[in-house]
Amino acid sequence: MATLFLVHAHPDDEAIATGGVMMRAHARGHRVVLVTCTRGEEGEIHNMDEASVRPRLAEVRTEELGRACRILGVDRQEFLGFRDSGMAGTPANDHPASFHRAPLERAAGRLAELLREERPEVVVTYTPDGTYGHPDHVKAHRTTVAALDLLEAEGWRPAKLYWHAVPRSSVEEMARRFEEAARRSGRAPADPGVRLLGVPDEEITTVVDVRDLVGRKLEAFAAHVSQNDPRSPFAEMQGQILESALGRECFVLARGRLGAPRPEPDLFAGLPT
Repeated sequence: MATLFLVHAHPDDEAIATGGVMMRAHARGHRVVLVTCTRGEEGEIHNMDEASVRPRLAEVRTEELGRACRILGVDRQEFLGFRDSGMAGTPANDHPASFHRAPLERAAGRLAELLREERPEVVVTYTPDGTYGHPDHVKAHRTTVAALDLLEAEGWRPAKLYWHAVPRSSVEEMARRFEEAARRSGRAPADPGVRLLGVPDEEITTVVDVRDLVGRKLEAFAAHVSQNDPRSPFAEMQGQILESALGRECFVLARGRLGAPRPEPDLFAGLPT
């Protein structure tokens, strides 16, 4: 069977963004490989004591990722070996070991080694803006492209390269839902914690229906205990609202050919089974 190879920035990014396609690929017998660029040392801490957990957050998040990977059906998980860069403009951006500061050729070289070992048919990472501008997401995109360029110069390329994308209409719809929920509760709208514009809907090439996997996606994200903010607007979602938010995963095909009429319904569409 084919291999799905995903490049994410931090532990937990994989669960909500691409958890559905990972579980779907695993269920169909495909190999699922996850590369996580950092261990999330700069993440916020929830549900745990900040003072005692902060010095060992990398260890905590590594353990959480292991539990999530078992739920998602990951066959191989590797860390690229860099430090979490934190949000844009923070002092962590300047840490000498941060992913943000790593020379692109060094990061791409490490990723290329894993790609050579796996030779995946399908590769997935972020859009050029890193979905919402996080330095590590942007660097993950650039690193993936550079690594694939190295391998293409050697004569190999995957059948398909995808950017995970959030349609602009979905961003606008969720903003309306958050406002409506706040109005009904009489509270100020919750801050989702990130600012994203989304990708114009007409640029989306691939939409995978994962409504039947929403419960398990949430289970995988719940494994990241330190990252589950009880004040998040997603914590209050239920039923159809939750299904609407998490029940489809969208992508832009960056390299390769579509395997079905647009929007194709599967990352492996058109590939030999």
